[in-house]
Amino acid sequence: MGLRIATNIASQSVQKNLKEVSNAGNSQLEKLSSGKRITKASDDAAGLAIATNLEAQTKGLRQATRNANDGISLVQTAEGGLNETSNILVRLRELTVQAASDTVGEQERGFLDKEYKQLTKEVDRISESTTFNGSQLLNGKGKGQMDFQVGAFAGEQNKITFDAGATDSSASSIGISGTGIAEKSDALDAISNVDAAISKVSGQRADLGSIQSRLGSTVKNLETQTINQDSARSVIQDVDVAEASASLASNNVVKNAAVSTLAQANQIPMSALRLIG
Repeated sequence: MGLRIATNIASQSVQKNLKEVSNAGNSQLEKLSSGKRITKASDDAAGLAIATNLEAQTKGLRQATRNANDGISLVQTAEGGLNETSNILVRLRELTVQAASDTVGEQERGFLDKEYKQLTKEVDRISESTTFNGSQLLNGKGKGQMDFQVGAFAGEQNKITFDAGATDSSASSIGISGTGIAEKSDALDAISNVDAAISKVSGQRADLGSIQSRLGSTVKNLETQTINQDSARSVIQDVDVAEASASLASNNVVKNAAVSTLAQANQIPMSALRLIG
């Protein structure tokens, strides 16, 4: 190869290689600093599209998990109200049995009747006051069918329904409104009324329990799906730190060699000038 002073082809070639190595090193630094293998579409267009879709689905699954947990909280609130109603009904039955006995005088039976009626009012109060985020849960006047979105996509299979309108634990609905135990005959009649009320409330609690159990299983499944989706996205999008660090170290060695070579290439025209001189 001849010596030329107007154009330093060797220097230009080394500069080109140095630029490529520097760009590669900068790319590795960007990936290491961001933690992502794909930082722009040009890195892997198909991979970026897949990773973006997986990320969207993962976030949807996380929100669905929160929705399911909110649903559990709602059902627990309703079941808590029914639990106290059930406790009251047990006490009412105790009072009716006591009032039905001739070992109790008229005056004592009147005292028992006062407690009976106050507890009946408390059943109504619980029915009216049990709410979740402003929605009535136990008086049959709620929003009606309430859907819990428990999937990342639309569709019947991704929702669980609670019918607030069908859950009515008011005294009139469960059959104890207007009853009393001031008389022995009334007390005897009230026993069957209270038994029927206990059976109805127990059925309502069983319905809520089944929904809560289903939501609990849904949460576990959603958490598993979220982990799997996030793992798949990570494999595609996240950087392998060990691999990127090794590549960066290799690039730095090549870059240093290119810088040294460039310094030598830039001396070639000077060698030609010395021949002239």
